[in-house]
Amino acid sequence: MLALADPDLDHGPRTDKSATMRMCAVSREVRPVDELIRFVVAPSGEVIPDLKRKLPGRGLWVSASRRTVAEAVRRHQFNRGFKRDVRVAATLPADTEALLERSCTEALAMAAKAGQVVSGFAKVEGLLEQGKAAVLIHASDGAADGIRKLDAIAGQRGRNIGESRDLPIVTALTSAQLDLALGRSNVIHAALLAGPASKTFLSRCQILVRYRTDDDDKTGMAARNSD
Repeated sequence: MLALADPDLDHGPRTDKSATMRMCAVSREVRPVDELIRFVVAPSGEVIPDLKRKLPGRGLWVSASRRTVAEAVRRHQFNRGFKRDVRVAATLPADTEALLERSCTEALAMAAKAGQVVSGFAKVEGLLEQGKAAVLIHASDGAADGIRKLDAIAGQRGRNIGESRDLPIVTALTSAQLDLALGRSNVIHAALLAGPASKTFLSRCQILVRYRTDDDDKTGMAARNSD
């Protein structure tokens, strides 16, 4: 069987859509697909990340960790996994992170188009006080004072109404990236209303943070909890 001949490769997204677990080509650990990144070979012969898991052709899976992707490059794991000479850029770990960041900003832009995002300190503060925020966002380069004030409101609101789950707080993107996603300047704070687009944004941020923090214990989160 082909699966036995090529244990490291999948059969392509059109022929194996139901799989929820894959083996990391580097660590050899079997993990949920949400904790891995699929890589394919482009027609040019270059290895590229397939973040949406939809590109045609056989795919090689690597843990969603910058450290692990770098190790795969260093150990020539892609040549071995694809069983042929492929082009692997030395910048693949950084390029993959940039694509993950873009995936997050695109998801945030879609949430904004769906009317699920508010931005600006005052508007975010009001949404938090009303208990309507599903996700709180701070620019990673935002001033600590404003971040601390909004975090305190989020935490106090949760205690007052007896919520059992803390509000997710995302700090994965810079102000410039938030500006790009929301089409305005100097965005430091934003909040998302509940909805499918917001869930997509949070899910993509979780992968980005996992990738950056080299989290191999399956607990990587894009959001920290309010105090």
